[in-house]
Amino acid sequence: MKTPTISAELKTVLKKLKLGQIIATLPERIVLAEKQSLSLDETLLLVLADEVTRRDSTACTRRAAKAGLDPEMTMERWDPTSKVRYDKRVLAELMSLRFLETNKNAVILGAVGVGKTFLANALGHVATRHGYNVIFTRADAMLRRLKQSRLDNSRDAVIAELTSIDLLVVDDFALEPMPRDESRDVYQLIVERTGRAPTVVTSNRDTAEWLAAFDETLLAQSAVDRFIHNAYDLVIEGESYRARLKPKLQEDDPPPSTPNDKKTTIGRRR
Repeated sequence: MKTPTISAELKTVLKKLKLGQIIATLPERIVLAEKQSLSLDETLLLVLADEVTRRDSTACTRRAAKAGLDPEMTMERWDPTSKVRYDKRVLAELMSLRFLETNKNAVILGAVGVGKTFLANALGHVATRHGYNVIFTRADAMLRRLKQSRLDNSRDAVIAELTSIDLLVVDDFALEPMPRDESRDVYQLIVERTGRAPTVVTSNRDTAEWLAAFDETLLAQSAVDRFIHNAYDLVIEGESYRARLKPKLQEDDPPPSTPNDKKTTIGRRR
């Protein structure tokens, strides 16, 4: 069957309706509709459903990029043969996103390199695919941003963003002690998000060690107690997962050339 040609007039109308992306696949869809003897309604549904899927995918990609998520750290890319151990029931529960619906938190604990950051990113990607807005940030970067906001009078706006985002993912929390202002910032974030919006935290330190990172004991006890008693615990043990992320040459890749591989003949002609 000959592929139909889309008229210039139809292309112009589709572009004016902001449906220009349909043009690329419309001829194929018309052929498919004729082969399957689809009605006009069914054909329109087929074409428009494609556009809805494309727009959803584009919006998801934008949300993930805006969130700061690593595009390589998705659950589809997680290596199930990795030599790490964790409660698969807890991970499955988190991936269901029910903790988002009930405003619960999640703590991902484990030694350096076992995949905490990877799984936290993967959770963020799942959330963006379901239409949630996410912020992924390292703890030190978040605290630097809050420190800067006190200097340029933007703290209220930054706090409002961090406390209202659908899902806040904080990586590498409590690696080092926090001075007074940082301790109060973290306390405020935890208090204002508890019961209102979920937070995922990864850490190399057990939650019992978080208290020592705060400058004030009472703030620490209040914040940590609120957070951990409203959180799922995902503890990861085993070998480093990072070895699986190390770049490798493909078997059929040619060896890279070096300056000595290219012999010049300049100056040798007589």
